[in-house]
Amino acid sequence: MSTYEPIASQTLGSAASSVTFSSIPQGYTDLVLVLNVKGSTANFPSLRFNGDSGSNYSRTILTGNGSAASSARGNNESAANINYNAQTSSSEFNYNSITHIQNYSNSTTYKTQLTRANQAALGTDAIATLWRNTAAITEITAIMNTGNYAAGSTFTIYGIQVGDKVQKAQGGNIVTSDGTYVYHAFTSSGSFIPNQALTADILVVGGGGGGASYIGGGGGAGQVRAFSSQSLTTKSYTCLVAAGGAGARASSNITDGSNGSLSKFASLSEAIGGGYGSTVNGGTGASGGGGGGYPNGTYVGGTGTAGFNGGNGSSDNATWTNTGGGGGAGAAGGNSTVSTTGAGGAGVNTVTNWGALSSVLTSTGLGVSGYIGGGGSGGGQSGSAGAAGSGGGGQGVVGSGNPTSGISSTGSGGGGAGNVSNINPGGNGGSGIIVIRYLA
Repeated sequence: MSTYEPIASQTLGSAASSVTFSSIPQGYTDLVLVLNVKGSTANFPSLRFNGDSGSNYSRTILTGNGSAASSARGNNESAANINYNAQTSSSEFNYNSITHIQNYSNSTTYKTQLTRANQAALGTDAIATLWRNTAAITEITAIMNTGNYAAGSTFTIYGIQVGDKVQKAQGGNIVTSDGTYVYHAFTSSGSFIPNQALTADILVVGGGGGGASYIGGGGGAGQVRAFSSQSLTTKSYTCLVAAGGAGARASSNITDGSNGSLSKFASLSEAIGGGYGSTVNGGTGASGGGGGGYPNGTYVGGTGTAGFNGGNGSSDNATWTNTGGGGGAGAAGGNSTVSTTGAGGAGVNTVTNWGALSSVLTSTGLGVSGYIGGGGSGGGQSGSAGAAGSGGGGQGVVGSGNPTSGISSTGSGGGGAGNVSNINPGGNGGSGIIVIRYLA
């Protein structure tokens, strides 16, 4: 019996000219790649294997539109074109293709692909392509010949497993494997449903805190927490993924961001959100928010109850000055100086019970340079802004301009806003995440 197993899936949050699946596990016989996409223009998706852009691809095409049929060939092309008449549309998601990649892990023969593509208004294509290379396929990139794939486009890759192996669980926005573990990553709330009893490890990350307006401190990171060897049965487990805290609205007054929300896997495990950045004292949270720069005081960063404290801000009598950075999951937020706002606290690339996060972040495409849970840096009146915390923290600003938000699905804090004469809102905290892993 042959079974399809989900290896990885990506849904674009913003337009992109290409999507790459890397570190493809080699334990299957064939691969199946499914695209449901829209383009910035009407154009043609193509595939490249192992980053090869040389003239090493050829194809044979059969196509029809309901009233006529034809055939064609293409030789020495720079990518495996997987359509002919069936182009993407710029107005709706009506381009679909299914590509079977045969014997992808074989290291002695050229690689053959069979594609069925359709776009209702234009026609249906059947295409046989050949990549003239004997290397095993470890990376696939779906490119657009011109323009971009639109936000909302989905790309899913499956492995065909010969034998009696069955999918062990369902659920998650991203399902992927590194050959040792299968990962189900939830970037939004949903349900995880084992098809059999499982022993699983669970990573839970709370939402990052929002940054403050009006010379405001950066938001603190959400809690990064891992649980090992959890016994799961064949029932549905609710995965509640935290929203990041809202940045403070633009206001010529004392302003606070909002704390990040709680992430929770059923009743078994949870991670609290990060503290808010403030114009005065930073908010308490998993990691504390940065203290502000309101006149006539020295303001402390918020307490980190499951991470690190936020940095302190200060002012000089009636003069606005600079603010503290939000605490990160791996380090405290920086204190302000007379010339620099506090940097966001560093995120983490390891966690108790899991160890290194490199495999899960690489496999799922999450995190920033292998880190999650960075603190947002503070805003200020003059001087320079401290750096955002590694792992996705928002960048605070000095003077006018909008700070950036914590990166989604990292649990990072938002950046603090600057100049009182150009009032801007604080950056939002980044949303949290839940990842379940079990042995492949």
